[in-house]
Amino acid sequence: MNDAMNGKGTVKVEEKLYQNRYLVDAGRPHIRVKPHQTPSRGLLAMTHLCPAGCYNLSESGQVEVSADGCVECGTCRIVTQTTGELEWNYPRGGFGVLYKFG
Repeated sequence: MNDAMNGKGTVKVEEKLYQNRYLVDAGRPHIRVKPHQTPSRGLLAMTHLCPAGCYNLSESGQVEVSADGCVECGTCRIVTQTTGELEWNYPRGGFGVLYKFG
């Protein structure tokens, strides 16, 4: 039984995410933000909703993505599905997040 289950402490999400490893497909990101003048509410929300913190707001007001730490949860795909602001594909075979359980 782990410490979180037997009451000795809690494990933070950040600590669990740190255990994962990523094989980055350099130059071929699996998520792209399409060019936009003003981001939709959904795209702006991704700067707070993404559990891996992949989305940021640039100084020019554009939402940018760095997919290197993406956990492939699909939140961004669902939130922006009606706006079409993202190009989202699964990473090529062998690339992306490598989960470590335990």
